[in-house]
Amino acid sequence: MSGPPVAERDPGLQPERTRLAWRRTTLASTVAAVLAVRTALHGGVPASAALACALCGLLWLGFLLVAHRRIRALSAPGRPRTLTSPQAAAATLCVVGLAVCGAALVI
Repeated sequence: MSGPPVAERDPGLQPERTRLAWRRTTLASTVAAVLAVRTALHGGVPASAALACALCGLLWLGFLLVAHRRIRALSAPGRPRTLTSPQAAAATLCVVGLAVCGAALVI
């Protein structure tokens, strides 16, 4: 017994919108990391500020790696692969960690 025929998926502009959303989020995280570095360097460089600044940089690089891979996957011809759970967890961890580090430097 076979089911109804499956229609070819029409991706429309959804992959393009998702790719642009990843780029916007990457830009926002870059601004947050730059502001964190500026804040750390502006108020002198105590050890805690230097550590938070280094952590911001590492988290930014991690997010940049995940985002770049996702953008490339969305730009590939054909149906894009789905975002895996480890990739989603890594992106979430980097974004939340970057926000916490930035907030710690501001406060």
